Amino acid sequence: MSKKHEDAEEKGKKGKKGLVVKAALGLGLIAAGGGAAFGMMQAGVIGGHGEKEDNSPKLILKGEEDPYAPPSKEKEGEGGGDVFGEGGSKYRTIYYSFADDFTSNLKHSDALVQVSLAASTQRDGRVLLWMKKHELAIRSAMLTVLADTPEEQVYSVGGKEQLQKRLAKAINDVLKEREGFGGVDNVYFRSFIVQ
Repeated sequence: MSKKHEDAEEKGKKGKKGLVVKAALGLGLIAAGGGAAFGMMQAGVIGGHGEKEDNSPKLILKGEEDPYAPPSKEKEGEGGGDVFGEGGSKYRTIYYSFADDFTSNLKHSDALVQVSLAASTQRDGRVLLWMKKHELAIRSAMLTVLADTPEEQVYSVGGKEQLQKRLAKAINDVLKEREGFGGVDNVYFRSFIVQ
């Protein structure tokens, strides 16, 4: 082979290797750029105006349409019955009545407590739908709270108020775990018997 021919062949090999390397680098940069763009879209930086959409239940003003409002019940207390209240707040309050009473022993006591309960929210109807959906888990959590209540606490007004807060927290904890948002404002005693 002549020297010229060997030089031309060597240049051709180097040229092909150079093209392959450049093409691989180019594809790598395109893939990296696409991955970065996808990550920014997921984070809401591109196309989301820098914020993720807040999909949590919203406060509902009185007279405002609630797209998640459950159908109204004819009779209160039929299990999952909801009652709409007015009150002094600018926000609408919805009540959820638990169908069955809660009966539990009290902490370090032979006494039993039996309560009928309702919970309220000023958020949209998804909170009520979630309460109905997860009522079994909520009942279990609330019975645990009742069983952890000392007998002397259930006889005072302050003790009952503390128990209401603990019961509301138990409901919200279950809803946060299962739906990512609580939303229950208060728990109310419809009846309260200690034996």
